[in-house]
Amino acid sequence: MAGGDNARAHLRIYGQVQGVFFRASTESEARRLGLTGWVRNRPDGSVEVVAEGPKATLEELAAWCRHGPPRAQVDRLDVEWSEASGEFSGFRTSR
Repeated sequence: MAGGDNARAHLRIYGQVQGVFFRASTESEARRLGLTGWVRNRPDGSVEVVAEGPKATLEELAAWCRHGPPRAQVDRLDVEWSEASGEFSGFRTSR
């Protein structure tokens, strides 16, 4: 997957984002978009996402993460961009 217009987005989502199916919904959305990577809960109550794919598609995922699933309340979204590594074969929930 590395190369071309592919990129990596490292997202941190803050707010009421745990216990509201944020991880499962993010995994479903990322797979729908054809992205690779992972999503996990963080001990501080945030959700962390690392995703790779076309930058425009990653921007779609980031836009989705700004509101998340229906019961989520997102207060802040931080995104760091870097080059894609091509290390992922799919998208999964991580513990």
